[in-house]
Amino acid sequence: MKKLIIVLCILCTTAGFSQLGGRATYQFLNLISSPRQAALGGKVITNYDYDPDSALYNPATINYKMDKQLSANYVNFLADINYGTASFAYLVDRHTQVLHAGVTYINYGSFDGRDESGAPTGDFGGGEAALSVGYARNIPRTNFHVGANVKFITSQLAEFNSIGGAVDLGVIYNYEDWDLNAAFVIRNIGTQFTPFVDTFEKLPLEIDAGISQIVPNVPIRWHLTFENLQLWNIAFENEARGTTDFDGNVTSEEIGFLDNVIRHTIVGVELFPDSGFNLRFGYNFRRSEELRIINQRSFAGISAGFGIKINKVRFNYAFARFNSAASSSFFGIGIDLQ
Repeated sequence: MKKLIIVLCILCTTAGFSQLGGRATYQFLNLISSPRQAALGGKVITNYDYDPDSALYNPATINYKMDKQLSANYVNFLADINYGTASFAYLVDRHTQVLHAGVTYINYGSFDGRDESGAPTGDFGGGEAALSVGYARNIPRTNFHVGANVKFITSQLAEFNSIGGAVDLGVIYNYEDWDLNAAFVIRNIGTQFTPFVDTFEKLPLEIDAGISQIVPNVPIRWHLTFENLQLWNIAFENEARGTTDFDGNVTSEEIGFLDNVIRHTIVGVELFPDSGFNLRFGYNFRRSEELRIINQRSFAGISAGFGIKINKVRFNYAFARFNSAASSSFFGIGIDLQ
């Protein structure tokens, strides 16, 4: 049991940059592995185009442009942690009956096992995976599309195993005259079928909203995302940011309404979004606030990347900065199998 607690603590700490850690199990479900997503700040739910990765974060984005598009992504995360995704979409018929399939995995590497007295008990590892199947449909005579992902989840942490299931529900409004997309998604509605030990834990439910648009007559698409709307107060007081007066009285950091608004916000910009080469930049305000170091310029929250298309192959890369001691690279490849 002690080894399980250690693994869960490590998981909640390392995965905390992309979701609220420590509140639920299967936290890997909200990790971002797509270089395109990572470069734009870490979470975009309004990409209604060829990219099958988009459907992993909002199933309503499944559309005919994804037909026979295969995508695979890999992230060399902190320490020995590696994770990634693979996704594929297939057009069943000309009435935009598109099916999407995806897999998400994470490998936590190897740990040194110890008992209560500190004596070695051997190495152990951990890994989790989720298999998803998705479908989307246009609401007749409207610009609204709705979609759903059904996910089967398996997890192994040391000798402990768990199985679960979840559903993602999404909607997107696509107004082509303005190149405008607006979306709303509820992710990870589900439960554990079998818990790690005896207690059933919650899944990392997440509610996001977003909007994006191509600037008229300019090859730029901007993205604005509001994440973790299921919990408004996600800010916390950092004791290191308190102030002390001459009498020794300590004034704690004050978290106001605007502080919480900022922490829910992600912004991104994509240059030349429809060309064979594009540049992407993003800023994650919550990551910046939670991971920045006092009195140091660590550039936490900044991300950037690019995409290159050569014939039927797309290469994507992103770099995300967490703080002066931690950053990650994201690699992805997309193949047009038509």
